[in-house]
Amino acid sequence: MSIPESELSDEQSRQVADLIREEIARRRMSRQGLAEQAKISLSTLEKALGGRRPFTLATIVRLEQALGVALRKAPSAPPAVPPAENGIAPDSLGSYSRRAVEWIEGTYVTLRPSFGDTEAIYAYRTDIAWDEAASSLLFREAARLDAAFTQFGEVAVPNQSGFIYLVTNRHGQHRLITVSRPTITGEMYGIITTLLAGRGSLLTPIAAPIALLPLRNVPEPNLGRVAPIDPNYALYREHLRKTVEEPFALFMPGVS
Repeated sequence: MSIPESELSDEQSRQVADLIREEIARRRMSRQGLAEQAKISLSTLEKALGGRRPFTLATIVRLEQALGVALRKAPSAPPAVPPAENGIAPDSLGSYSRRAVEWIEGTYVTLRPSFGDTEAIYAYRTDIAWDEAASSLLFREAARLDAAFTQFGEVAVPNQSGFIYLVTNRHGQHRLITVSRPTITGEMYGIITTLLAGRGSLLTPIAAPIALLPLRNVPEPNLGRVAPIDPNYALYREHLRKTVEEPFALFMPGVS
């Protein structure tokens, strides 16, 4: 049976285009390559992504098969649990109140080792703020050199562990940052676990120390890839060393 050529609405087409562009950037693939895998013309793909023509159901099915991801939203199901109370985060994030986590809100200079240069430090900005609609803290990154990999997500603050979790969940793919509660001067130290992008579509799990410094503590921050000759390099390196030397996080030796 042939797939009907029904067209998506303009809003649905925009949502699908956003998802496809995100997948192309994440996988570092070309539009030509995607068109060939989906067995559609490059012209059809370009026009749909550019908003010059709507996606058809047949095109969407081919793209979903090529990417291995769902591009159409399923009908909304009734909530399995009652929504969180106003001003209280869901139980899955620690059931914290906004007042209890106000001291975490703010803008941070985020530091981790550079994955591409062993001598450099990678620095970018992370904003943590309360979101009324989500009734929880959310975080969003900014000023990253690799803008296509900018992350955002939820912030969990459970009482039991005493740690804070910045969780990204994009179509089931997770990235996790686990950091300590802020020190008296506001810094948070811990571990990032993510995927290292290699050649083509190769991805490799990787973990590294990470530090979040309140922006007010770094009057003139360097962002991007910070080399030993750059201002603030010594300060950044000291904070990353503190993560392991205090220790706020442990890295077990590998199997010899």
